Amino acid sequence: MGKEKQYWLLKTEPGEWSWDDQDSNGGISKWDGVKNKQAQKNLKAMKLNDLCFFYHSGANARRVVGAVTVVREWYEVGGEGVVDVKAVGEMRRPLDLKELKGDEGLKGFQLFRQPRLSVVPVSKEVWERVCELGGGFEGDGKEDGGDDDDDDG
Repeated sequence: MGKEKQYWLLKTEPGEWSWDDQDSNGGISKWDGVKNKQAQKNLKAMKLNDLCFFYHSGANARRVVGAVTVVREWYEVGGEGVVDVKAVGEMRRPLDLKELKGDEGLKGFQLFRQPRLSVVPVSKEVWERVCELGGGFEGDGKEDGGDDDDDDG
């Protein structure tokens, strides 16, 4: 049977590549420029259709702003590893780093343990919690943003 979907967080400085750039570029772009060996290993582990949070880094912009999906797995261009990602949708409510760190349900999120890593694995539980906090993202199948059928507490 098929491999389970994986989740990731991709960090970018909005001055270099922003959500608006991603979204206005037909939604598809090469995710490149990853120099750190651990981040490269994570990039290489990405599979077709994996979902990734699009995260703006930098002094004034640390927040999850959207979601992208992997549309082409690891390949090399000029000796540099690349994956292609496609915009899925903007977060209904962007989540800044301070809010993420303050949420009990996100303790242990690798983003907090390795804050300089540009490609970070995300557990399914963390993915779901971040989506819950941000009201999901456009294109997630919950277009009204009011899906609270599983409210258990």
